[in-house]
Amino acid sequence: MMSRKIAIMGAMPEEVEPIVSKLDNLNIVEYAANKYYEGSYNGQDVVVAYSKIGKVFATLTATILIEKFKCDTLLFSGVAGAISPELKVGDLIIAEGLCQHDLDITAFGHPYGYVPEGDVCVATDEHLREVAKQVASQKGLRLKEGIIATGDQFVADEARKNWIGETFKADALEMEGAAVAVVCSALNVPFFVLRAISDAADMDASFSFDEFLESSAKISADFILSMVDTIK
Repeated sequence: MMSRKIAIMGAMPEEVEPIVSKLDNLNIVEYAANKYYEGSYNGQDVVVAYSKIGKVFATLTATILIEKFKCDTLLFSGVAGAISPELKVGDLIIAEGLCQHDLDITAFGHPYGYVPEGDVCVATDEHLREVAKQVASQKGLRLKEGIIATGDQFVADEARKNWIGETFKADALEMEGAAVAVVCSALNVPFFVLRAISDAADMDASFSFDEFLESSAKISADFILSMVDTIK
């Protein structure tokens, strides 16, 4: 049986640096105006990259990790804003599914987040979610599972946050996950999205995000590396 080659993605340097720093046999490949970090973690081959912020860059990076680097599993590690009042800064949420809250062709009678031949919500890999629950149990961590909404905007507005929560039944929001989901689903690659909460997507979000970005990103990165050890 061929061993896996796992892609690990984040959107920002802060989200992948804690992972890259733990890799052995590091090789940096520059491609398509970005850097890809090939290496191994406890004997497992991985390729790590941060996409830059937003759906377009996330789509590009996920596609390259799968098509050029031949990764057959993709794990996303990063931070998110909370919609659910149950989520506090530093809490972890895994995506059961991901939707695009800023995708709107409702003028043609379609629901928000939908385009013909697409889905409003793309489901993540069930086995990888079970691995995450196993890791959380071993670490004694609480792990929320829910819908994560993606859009090309940093939401720092209570009304917008509440609308996204009500419209998509979403628990958290960010700027890349659903784009990665569309790519991986189309290419039949199992994928998983983990986010640590950095802010509450309200009027204080930009302050909270800056303050908690590094600590929340490290929580997410540590968890992802434990998953790499556990995935079979």
